[in-house]
Amino acid sequence: MSSRTPKLTSSLLTRRVRALHRYLPSAAAGDDHGVHQARVASRRLREAVPVLACRLKGSKAGKANRKIRRLTRVLGEVRELDVTLHLLDELSSSDELSKAALQDVRLHVMAERAEKREAMLSKLGEVNGAKLDQRLHSVSEAVALDDEQTWRQELGRRLLKRAKRLATAVNQAGQLYAPEHLHQVRIAAKKLRYGLELAADGGLPAANSLVRTLKRTQDNLGRLHDLQILQAHVAAVQAAPAGRASPHEGLGAIAGRIEEQCRRLHGKYVAQAEALRELTATVTAVLVPRLALRTRQLKMKMPVRKQRRVAGGAR
Repeated sequence: MSSRTPKLTSSLLTRRVRALHRYLPSAAAGDDHGVHQARVASRRLREAVPVLACRLKGSKAGKANRKIRRLTRVLGEVRELDVTLHLLDELSSSDELSKAALQDVRLHVMAERAEKREAMLSKLGEVNGAKLDQRLHSVSEAVALDDEQTWRQELGRRLLKRAKRLATAVNQAGQLYAPEHLHQVRIAAKKLRYGLELAADGGLPAANSLVRTLKRTQDNLGRLHDLQILQAHVAAVQAAPAGRASPHEGLGAIAGRIEEQCRRLHGKYVAQAEALRELTATVTAVLVPRLALRTRQLKMKMPVRKQRRVAGGAR
């Protein structure tokens, strides 16, 4: 077993496993903060497992990641509806919007959330926690026994791929307000961010500033996406048959306010787009080569350590 205690790769994995275990109980209880934090923790763990366990035999990394991915999906729908309710709270502070119309939308969202929450709790109950822990333990054991630096090479490969994907998404989005293209930018930025977080925690502090840049874009596009989800709920209420005098004019005003906010957030994204292009170029030209350089340096040191052990044995 490696004499380094704790080993960097083991520490990176353990930190992310603990975060998932910390928030999963409150998520299972239906707490909206717990749902959000558990979902983020699962995404970070999904990024770490295939990188840290790259080409390690017996790690069961693939099985572990499939279970974590299912967990992320289970938590996703309820989290989106929780955010939708928070947005409705914000809109309710306006005296210009119909309270009755907002209440109609709220009742629609709450009914869907109750249904999704019940499904989430049922699926979380089906998640075999012991089995997941067993899979993660297998990964942890394999990582702890490995002295190679292949995980840095794998991380570099993934960062190159994701930087390219983000650059492509930004170019395809252009400057037009196209929700689907903006959604692809958001997803690509999120995946690249989790990889850069792993690089920063793995000894490349230069990645931290890139993470902050991506987080600003994520926050902006994330709110835009959340507003678009709210738009869909407003449209669903507008299209539903009215059981009473339905405040259609009020719903139209709400839809207009949401659209106005979406356009404003899109303008903010357009101003951020060039920084994203520069970031992807930095990842490709600077950060990934530093990962490779660190790998070569560690490999060059290995013979020296072996020679010292041999010399010590001779004495």
